[in-house]
Amino acid sequence: MNMAHRMGLVVWMKDLKAAHSLGRFGNVHYVSKRMKYVYLYIDGDKVDQVIRQIDRLSYVQRVEKSQRSNICLDFERNETQLYTK
Repeated sequence: MNMAHRMGLVVWMKDLKAAHSLGRFGNVHYVSKRMKYVYLYIDGDKVDQVIRQIDRLSYVQRVEKSQRSNICLDFERNETQLYTK
């Protein structure tokens, strides 16, 4: 079974009433009412196409790609990284 590559998008909204309508582009993972953004997972093969479509919507301010793939998730410490007094 092949796992599909997913990409996270942060969609900054002008109005949150239409936030759940973004579900037609992918999976709505989180909606922040205070900061007015939606975190959305989409298919990794269609990233550029979906970003263009979402960016054209009147209630969207901007769209950002997730930076999670650029973050090192290896939290193992080496002996040389220990702090000395």
